[in-house]
Amino acid sequence: MNTETLKTVADSIVANGRGILAMDESMGTITKRFEALDIEVTSENRRIYRSLLAGCPGLGDFVSGAILFDETIRQCSPEGVPIPELLKRNNIAPGIKVDKKTHDLAGFPGEKITEGLDGLRDRLAEYRELGALFAKWRAVYTIGDGIPSATGCHANAHALARYAALCQEQGLVPIVEPEVLMNGAHDLERCYEVTSTAQKELFSELAAHGAYLEGTLLKPNMVIAGQDCPAPAGVDEVAEATVRCLQETAPPELAGVVFLSGGQSAQLATRHLNAMNREGSHPWPLSFSYGRALQNEAMAAWSGKPENSEAAQRQLLHRARCCRAACKGEYTDAMENAM
Repeated sequence: MNTETLKTVADSIVANGRGILAMDESMGTITKRFEALDIEVTSENRRIYRSLLAGCPGLGDFVSGAILFDETIRQCSPEGVPIPELLKRNNIAPGIKVDKKTHDLAGFPGEKITEGLDGLRDRLAEYRELGALFAKWRAVYTIGDGIPSATGCHANAHALARYAALCQEQGLVPIVEPEVLMNGAHDLERCYEVTSTAQKELFSELAAHGAYLEGTLLKPNMVIAGQDCPAPAGVDEVAEATVRCLQETAPPELAGVVFLSGGQSAQLATRHLNAMNREGSHPWPLSFSYGRALQNEAMAAWSGKPENSEAAQRQLLHRARCCRAACKGEYTDAMENAM
């Protein structure tokens, strides 16, 4: 493990208010998003769309890293440039999603476990050769009657820690993603309880596996009420609860925190991040690792039509600019009209 390199890469991803573009949708997920916009679902359209994102001029001013899917890291742009190289030319570090999706946790109805540890060492070595500098693994926690259980939290934390150790062995910065889902009618306090439990278990397992936290990034959910909650919390309440939860669970040596948007609208995810960065001092940079919240407007503008490529890139740059401002606590609603 080269700790100096790991720290350098991790620090660079969260430096100067920049964050991560998550463009690692699975085949099933991107198919649904394309179909919703009447975009023909083909490998070629996925290649064109993701090349449009990776090669967006100026994106590197606001985005420091991009998480790729296995298909994408092996593809070239229409001009013949490997997509990882296209990102690097844009001052963006290439990363890779390495988990093998979630599956039912045997014996625990309603809970999921993320699989993909078998053969991971060799896959990480291959991805490193393809240009990846960091990786991502996602675990999910559903809030429901009696769940998540202690066993479910432990099983997912253990898998995340084993993945992180393998990443660092192979010279890749691990992003660990314990996502408490927004599904359900739970309130903010219940989300806080589950998020705190999941993160405490995660950091306990990371310590047990010798993870180098200065070369590790956390990708958590925000502490937010469920999407069906009749009394959702306000922006400032979400920001306060999320920062307080991190202060309770995350060691100060952690390189940084890059939030997922978790199904929030682009504007709401930006407002929440902005409010967090106005909460006061904290030992880690608070940044973003957004998928839909960065891409939705751009994908809709593109709609599979080559003549819309520049309009799509303008939408991407606008949202990325807003997110970077939020990382500095400088975002305002007026920015939404300043494209």
